[in-house]
Amino acid sequence: MRRTIRIAAMLLALACLAGCAGQGGGKKVLRVGMECAYAPYNWTQPTNANGAVPIKDSRDFAYGYDVIMAKYLADKIEYELEIHKMDWDSLPPAVMSGTIDCAIAGQSITAERLMTLDFTTPYYYASIVCLVRGDSRFAGAAGLSDLSGAVCTSQLNTVWYDVCLPQVSNANILPAMETAPAMMVSLVSGACDLVVTDLPTAMAATSVYPELKLLDFTGLDDNFSVSDEEINIGISLKKGNTELLDLLNNALKGLTVDDFEEKMDEAIKVQPLEMD
Repeated sequence: MRRTIRIAAMLLALACLAGCAGQGGGKKVLRVGMECAYAPYNWTQPTNANGAVPIKDSRDFAYGYDVIMAKYLADKIEYELEIHKMDWDSLPPAVMSGTIDCAIAGQSITAERLMTLDFTTPYYYASIVCLVRGDSRFAGAAGLSDLSGAVCTSQLNTVWYDVCLPQVSNANILPAMETAPAMMVSLVSGACDLVVTDLPTAMAATSVYPELKLLDFTGLDDNFSVSDEEINIGISLKKGNTELLDLLNNALKGLTVDDFEEKMDEAIKVQPLEMD
């Protein structure tokens, strides 16, 4: 009887050792956080169509520009990719606490964010634009000054809401929306006259809502005043995680602005016909 117990114990120990050896010999995991609700940067879908990646602890899959980039970077640094779906406001705390390794979620590299997070070099450069309804009195606006008096909103804790909307003269600024889809619904429903967003998000929105019109004042003097840091989109990491930061930056060196645009166009073409 004692011999049987000893043999069983030995077999269990060997099994544990084998499991540990297999685990230690595998690739490291890159835990990436994103909303999975911010087309064309990221969204949720029910299948792995077009190369979508499973969402951790979910039956759904994530895809979009951020997932395309995450797959590329994980492959380059030889990590396994793991996507975590999180609310927008949960991303910085999750990065800082180490719950995830990084957020690839369309975050602008602002001075405020750099106080608590490290960022890679940009993985996209996003022009800031407006969306209005095609039948709106603002549809013919030729510059920022033509939007005076508009009822407007944008997404919570973004450059669009915090920096751009206050530049609209006499604006009636509504409370910020928690998600990009929510601000689009506000606009389409007539609850507001315009929303401020970036060019990829606006392009995605007009493909879903053809009644919307995109206003791009880029290159005009009568445009939003923003710094480069506010339109440079980067990957956020925990302060001091220089090993991963260096790996990601080295991987990004192999891509050009044209590469970024090509991947973004790919995401926009296959985005779902809804924005939530």
